[in-house]
This record gives sequence, structure tokens and C-alpha cells, in this order.
Amino acid sequence: MQERWLSYSSHGDKREAEFLKYPDTLLTDVSKQVADVGTLFLHEAGGDYTVVVRRDGDRVLHGRLELKQTDAGPRPGRFRIKDGEDDVPRRPEQFVETARRASRIRISEQTSTRGRDEIMAMLAGYQLEAKQVRTCRYCAGNGRYSPLTSETAIKADNEFICPDCARRELEREANYRGLRSGARDRLEELLLEVGDLERVANLLSGQLDPELTKFDEISATVDEIDLVSTRDLDVHAELKSRLQKFDELLPVQSLSVRNGLLTGRDQLVVSATATGKTLVGELAGVDRALKGDGKLLFLVPLVALANQKYDDFEEDYGDVLDVTIRVGSSRIRDDGNRFDPNADIIVGTYEGIDHALRTGKEMGDIGTVVIDEVHTLGADERGHRLDGLISRLKHYCETNNCATQWIYLSATVGNAAELAGKLESRLIEFEERPVPIERHVTFAEGLEKIEIEDKLVRRAFDSTSSKGYRGQTIIFTNSRRRCHEVSRRLTYNSAPYHAGLDYGKRKRVERQFGEQELAAVVTTAALAAGVDFPASQVIFDSLAMGIEWLSVQEFEQMLGRAGRPDYHDQGTVYMLVEPDCTYHNSMEMSEDEVAFKLLKGEMESVMTRYDETAAVEETLANITVAGKKAKRLNDRMIGEIPTTHAVGKLLEYGFIDGFDPTPLGRAVTEHFLTPNEAFLMLDCVRKGAHPYDIVAEIELRDDE
Repeated sequence: MQERWLSYSSHGDKREAEFLKYPDTLLTDVSKQVADVGTLFLHEAGGDYTVVVRRDGDRVLHGRLELKQTDAGPRPGRFRIKDGEDDVPRRPEQFVETARRASRIRISEQTSTRGRDEIMAMLAGYQLEAKQVRTCRYCAGNGRYSPLTSETAIKADNEFICPDCARRELEREANYRGLRSGARDRLEELLLEVGDLERVANLLSGQLDPELTKFDEISATVDEIDLVSTRDLDVHAELKSRLQKFDELLPVQSLSVRNGLLTGRDQLVVSATATGKTLVGELAGVDRALKGDGKLLFLVPLVALANQKYDDFEEDYGDVLDVTIRVGSSRIRDDGNRFDPNADIIVGTYEGIDHALRTGKEMGDIGTVVIDEVHTLGADERGHRLDGLISRLKHYCETNNCATQWIYLSATVGNAAELAGKLESRLIEFEERPVPIERHVTFAEGLEKIEIEDKLVRRAFDSTSSKGYRGQTIIFTNSRRRCHEVSRRLTYNSAPYHAGLDYGKRKRVERQFGEQELAAVVTTAALAAGVDFPASQVIFDSLAMGIEWLSVQEFEQMLGRAGRPDYHDQGTVYMLVEPDCTYHNSMEMSEDEVAFKLLKGEMESVMTRYDETAAVEETLANITVAGKKAKRLNDRMIGEIPTTHAVGKLLEYGFIDGFDPTPLGRAVTEHFLTPNEAFLMLDCVRKGAHPYDIVAEIELRDDE
């Protein structure tokens, strides 16, 4: 019977090399066939020895060897090889012949001293030598030969295993935690980088090993810009006197001035958080207002930001200019107590100013419009309303013969040049980051997160920068309730901060933080857009804004709050990621997947997209403001609106009569209602429902 030696891949248990049956008379033939055996590996296991033969990277034999004691010393007793699940007996001489044909013989480090001595003595009886090697115990126990080097050894339970076994162990832990792809890739990178399975696995229980949590560092960058001296600015004397506290403008401000800011040029200013964009709008708008060339209209997306800017303008220019505010709440009560349309500076929310336009309010001669956070144009829920507002406001300025300068401010966007073209403005783009930012990632459950946050807040507040400021923290989370929960459980002084607090409380928190009385503020992600908390550290308690995951744009803006050049040497960002977590059943990705998408993601392009509801809403608002000229307003908006279809729907709904809004249509547009909301309210009113029940019905419908 002719014998064969079969060689298979080492990667599958189903295909292993075996010595097939052969009679003793063919032993010599077999010996010839196995002349290139390769490596013979021996490992002590339960009093016997695992035998593995590898050739050309493949396992070609897996067996068991028992030794017996003879007068000449230890010798092979029983030799069995694996045939699937079976152990097939072989003559002991076959082991000896295989050992003689091996190019090298290796004994695992995990074999006991007694076992090594026994094997060495047995081999010496045949004039054979062997060396001890460090191997993976997991592999050896499963009949695999995996020699370890200093480069490949992974520490695990006070011993070392191979990378493949370490990955499998980490995979089991990741499966238990429900960890998704991006996080798994990161942990595997760390495993191979640090070579310690336990340290890496500890990240999944919120450990703060800084070498492992650190994802990367964004270096400080300072472009070489020819700075403009404040003494050389051609601005009104009152403004110039207030600028004398600075010798020079910051780089982005200097770029803007050198590119026509003070000569009426429309500009889109794109730069990271805390680089001085706001003063660009002030330089143009305040100068014009002081010179009598029209008022400044400064627009922001949120009431909290409007209140803050109103206070800033009142403090800085209130002695020479009248300052007023128009926010979204005005459209509900519209008592006009705070809003003075004749003021020199009007600070407003997008919605507050849009309401003024939709209701025909007179705002006088507008010399400068500054639209902060203009990348909101790309937001799913609010983008179309800002798009419509810009078009309606331009119509107002043209109708009233205002020589208006438009300044758009934004953090980094993916399509800055394209956006500048659509806004018919000159792009001023500046990529400086004043201080370096370290970005860290660790994994924790919801309750564990607060313990970690407390530790991080205390660590930051107990440190002092070279500029003499203690480290302070902004914690971003996804709900007002969570703000209070986190703040209550922090050891050091902290405060919740969100739009549900009254104006006085928010101002008190801002003052206390500015005076370093608070170690931390806990705020909703929605307030990331510009509240001026000079923090050294930002912690992401969640990566959601309400029930929506953060975009790369929002994430970059929020992390940009960490580290201010006049306060800190470095910014620090911590993402506390809950594996397999979602905050609403509509979320397709989990928090650990989102985390690495945000860390590695590219900045999104700012594009305004219209569905039928948005197109109907903006077309109705444009008809209300501009009548027959509404199509022109639609045509110059950033997003594309199917005007004919939208007008057809407005006629069908009874919202317009010709090019005039009906009473129903006027009510719908003045209160920023969608058609579905309007019809739901009408139905409830006809049924005699209580107003509270109507509100509840709308809220429930929105949550579906």
C-alpha cells in the first residue's frame, strides 16, 4: 500500500496533515518522503506532550506523545496522531524518524522544568538537540506552534500570547459589550501597539489610561499672516478707541480687513472656534452704524446666544449706540417690550428676525447683516428656514434701498468655496488652531460615565496653566434632564446650563464660570454654537443632539471649545462612548460606531435640501413677504425649490389666493407651522379640544 504525506493550510481545523496508515515495511519510504519536515514542536499537556510539525508555514501533523522510562532513559512510549476527532495510534519509531528529519526541534517555554529535562534526555538518546522557545500557551494547548518574539508577544494574565489569540480574547470581550466595527478596529490597533490585553480590555470598563485613551493630537497651527495694526484701521474714532486695547488684529481679522471688509465687500469668513470671527462682523457693522451708514443686524441661531451677544454689544457700545434684541419668543407674545426696530444694533435669532419679516415689521435702514453660524444652512430641520430668511432679508434690503454689506461667519465647512459662490461673497478662510488639542476616547456605560466625568473635572480643576488659570470643563450631553443629573453628581462646583433655564440663571452661570468659581458646566449640545465658556477641557457625555447623532461639523465646533490661547497651554477632549448605545429607535448607528466616524470623518459640505414640506413652508413665507416676486426669492436660495409644485400645494391647501396668503396661510407662516401641524390643529379646534391637548397631540405626532 503506497503511503502519502498530506500538507494543508494551518488556518483551518478541518484540514490538517496526517500520517496515513502504512505498514512497518514502508517506514523507510515514509522517511524519505518527510525529509523536509520543517519544525517539530513539543509542549507538555496533562502529563503527555503535544506534538506539532510545521512545514512552509502549514501544520502538517498534530499528535500526542507519551514517554516511558527504560534502562537507557526516557523513550517514546505511545504515539498517536489526530485524525479529525480521533486519535490514531502510530508506532513510536515514527516519532523518532520524524524528529530525525526535522530541521529544528523546539520545546515550549510553558513546559515544566521536569518535562523539559525528560524531553531533552529522550532526544539526547538519539543524538538529537532541541531549544526552548517562548510560545503562545493558547496555541500550544490547541496543537498550534506559535513562537513569540518581543515584537509579537501580547501580555495576558501574567504570561504572553500571540496576536491572533489576543485578538480572539478581545473579540470575546467586545462581543459581550456589544462593540461595533469602528471601536473594534481602534482596540485592535491599541492591542498591537501596547502589547497588553488586560490594559486594552480595561478601556471597555471606563479606565483612563492616558496612553490608551489618547486617540490623537491636533497640533496648534499658526499661519504666517501680515497682521493689521489697530492704529492703522480706517474706522470711526469711537470704535478705534475701543480697539486700542489690542496692538494688532488677529490673523483672520487681518485677512478680512485686507480683503475689503471696511470697504463694503460681502464676505464668508470660515475659521475654527475661538479665532476671532465675531469681531470681523463687529468691525464692519459697528463702524457703519457709528458713521450713520445703516444699522447692524447680528443674527444667531439660538436665544441663549442672542442674549449673550446683546449683553456684549450693550456693554461694549451701549454708551454710543442703541442696542436691542429680537428673539424667537417674540413671535408668541410679540409684546415688543425689548425690541426697538429703530435701534442702531439689532441682535436677533434667525426665527425672531424671520418672524418680523413675515409679519411686515419695519426695521429701517440696514447697513450690515452678520449671520453667525451660517453652516446651519446644512441642518436637516433648520437649514431651509435660514435659507429662506437670507432670501427674504435680501428682498427687504433691496426694496428699502439699503446699501447692505453681508458678512457670513462659520466654523470649517467642507465646501467653503462653493458656499461663498452661492452667497455671492468673498471667501476668507483661515485654518489656524491657537492651542493644541488632545483627543481621547474611552468606553463606559451610562452610570460609569458620570464617575469618569467627576474624575476628569477634578483633575482639570486641580491643575493650573502657565497663564495662571485653573482647568475648567464643558460637559456636553443630549438632554436637559441629563444636564441636571450629571451636575448634581459632580464633586466640585458645577452648574447645568441649557435653554430651559431663565435668562438670569444662565447669566449667573456664565459669570461664575468666567470668574473660575465653577469647575464645570453641563450643557446640551444645542448650545455649542457660540456660548463663550473659556474651558480647557471638553467632555462628550453623549454624541447625540437630542435624538440625532452629531454631525462632523457640530462635533468639530464643540471640541473646538477646548483650550483658549489667552488662558490655556493645551485643550483636552474626552469622548465617553457607550458600546451598542442608541438614544432613539430611529438611530441606525450605535454610539461606538458614531464615535470613530466623527473622529475620522471629513467635514460635510453645507447644502440646503428641500422636501415637499420645507418647499411649501418657504414658498408660503416668500409669497407672504414678496407677493408676485416670490419666485425670484425662491430662485436665489441656496437649495433648489420646485416652485410650481409648491405653489400648487399651497393652492390645494387653501393657504394662498393668487399671490396673496389667505388668513389661514398667514397664520400658518407667522407661526412657522408645517401643513400637517396646521391641519392637525384645525381638526382639534373643530372638535373643541383644549389648547393643552392640541399641544400634546402635536408633540406626540412629532415624536412618531
